[in-house]
Amino acid sequence: MDTARSEDSVLDAVGLHIQENLDDELVKEALKTGVDLRQYSKQIESELLQVENASIQDYIKESQNIASLHNQITACDSILERMEQMLSGFQSDLSSISDEIQTLQGQSIAMNIKLKNRQSVRGELSQFVHEIVVPESMISTILETAVTERQFLEQLHELNHKINFVKEQSFHDSKSALDVRDILEKLKIKAIAKIREFLLQKIYQFRKPMTNYQVPQNAMLKFRFFYEFLLANERHVAKEVRDEYVETMSKIYYSYFRSYWNRIMKLQFEDVADKDDLMGIEDTAKRSIFSSRPQLKNRSTIFSLGNRGNILTTDLEAGIIVPHAAQKSDTKYPYEGLFRSLHYALLDNCCREYLFLTDFFMVATAAAHDLFYMVLGKALGMFLKELESYIGECYDSIAIFLSIHVVYRYQVIMHKRGVPALDRYWETVHDILWPRFEYIMQLNIQSIKETDPSRLCSVDARPHHITRRYAEFSAAIVGLNESFPSERVNRLLALLQGEVENFVLRMAAEFPQRREQLVFLINNYDMMLGVIMVRRQQWRRWRHLQVRVEDLC
Repeated sequence: MDTARSEDSVLDAVGLHIQENLDDELVKEALKTGVDLRQYSKQIESELLQVENASIQDYIKESQNIASLHNQITACDSILERMEQMLSGFQSDLSSISDEIQTLQGQSIAMNIKLKNRQSVRGELSQFVHEIVVPESMISTILETAVTERQFLEQLHELNHKINFVKEQSFHDSKSALDVRDILEKLKIKAIAKIREFLLQKIYQFRKPMTNYQVPQNAMLKFRFFYEFLLANERHVAKEVRDEYVETMSKIYYSYFRSYWNRIMKLQFEDVADKDDLMGIEDTAKRSIFSSRPQLKNRSTIFSLGNRGNILTTDLEAGIIVPHAAQKSDTKYPYEGLFRSLHYALLDNCCREYLFLTDFFMVATAAAHDLFYMVLGKALGMFLKELESYIGECYDSIAIFLSIHVVYRYQVIMHKRGVPALDRYWETVHDILWPRFEYIMQLNIQSIKETDPSRLCSVDARPHHITRRYAEFSAAIVGLNESFPSERVNRLLALLQGEVENFVLRMAAEFPQRREQLVFLINNYDMMLGVIMVRRQQWRRWRHLQVRVEDLC
């Protein structure tokens, strides 16, 4: 049965082979033309033999080239074999070199770390040695060089640094700090003694007559580190220097301002307003036969501003009045001019002194204010006492109102200069001036209210001098009040206006004819409106000038 299957498979294979031959193009062509396959086969074999013989002849002709090619291929094989051996050697060498490079890299990293550690230790150690060692140049400079020399100041800085460094190292139980502590202590004592003597000598220079105290102050500012050194290393000596300065300058400022106040107040106009110079009192009112005071030459100047407003613009920061020069030229001033000069001198000196105190004594905020009042408190107290004494007898409301506005503007100037030290003083001055101004205003209001038209000497249709005074006065106060508006001023002006209107009506009632009454009312109101309009235009120009002055400041 297996044999039969084998034969079948052989027959199938032969059948497939025959079928493949029949599918051949040449066989198909031969079958179509009717060629004898046997003859065709012999022809093919003959052609193949010819081709084979031709090929053999070609091989024979090229045998030398083939042999040469064989030899070349053999030589290339040997060369490539040697190159393979060399590359294998290179590969093994590179492997060993890579291991060596990694080893060297590790060693390099380790050496670099060691170098950095040594440099770090060396830097810190050299810095430590530099900061703790006391050089001979420092010793000789501190002991022998004058304190005004630059070398002394430089070495003093270095000494202060070394003292602080040794103190810090003492907390770490550094043995080397003990070696230099004694020499540093001796140098510190010597430096403190020289600095103390120098600063006290500068302070004593303030006491010499006719001394410009700004010169020694500027000299002290150049050596402000001296006080810082004292404060850091010997506080009781620093306190001694500060107390000596405070005591000296307090006496100097008090003496200067006391003298200046007494001398400048002699330059005031002799004709000043008193309790009888009120808006509602007649110019022709008789004075007591026992009064030796002359009557004011022109009472209208008490109620009009004129050029007095210049102290708030062009004269606000003008130079102070020099008493002996004014006496020589026989020049007199209204009270507000003297007030301005006194307080501008105070402002200038206080600004300079406050800045000096904060810079030299290294104080700020509350401590600076306390030290400032220790120096200038006595002088400021004298100012307030004299001001209160004078204002208590003053009846010039415009002078007081101008003084109030001088204070407003000086307070602004001091804040621009970064000096708030006088804020408390300015508030106290306002507390003195404002009540007096309100009191004088009430006196004027009451004087108009109590004026009896029937007792006036003459009554005609022309504008009355009381309404003229009111127009000038109200225009002046309203103009001044625009810069720093005050509601209390507006209330007082409203009361004054009401009483003036009642007075005008009472005066009009003195005329028997209605026509005369109307003419009187029209004349007075026209005059008041005219004055106020003119003053308003002047105030606009004045306000424009004031803005320019403030911009320049």
